[in-house]
Amino acid sequence: MKRTTEFVLGLIGGIFGFFGAIFALFIGGVDAAFNGSSEIIGLGWGAIFFSILGIVASIVVKSKPKVGGVLLIISGVGGVISISMFYILPAVLLIIPGIMGLVRKDKTNTTAA
Repeated sequence: MKRTTEFVLGLIGGIFGFFGAIFALFIGGVDAAFNGSSEIIGLGWGAIFFSILGIVASIVVKSKPKVGGVLLIISGVGGVISISMFYILPAVLLIIPGIMGLVRKDKTNTTAA
């Protein structure tokens, strides 16, 4: 079965996650420049990791839907834990196809002889 919906939503979520992570790294860099160190920088790198995981999972969901779905959900939830306010839209775009990958059934072509 084609899993184009899960693939596209996961890919868009991963790309938006990169934008949110880069924005968090920028904010963390500004914070580190004024205060000496920033915790946001480490969380931004974690969000980049989860964005990469989301993109890989969106590719995996086409061949192994259950594994890809679990990875998409992990990347969405992990991104929210990392940088919550910058990762809301990517998390939604990663969790929805993750649930779809787990729940959707493959169509079987059974024909009566």
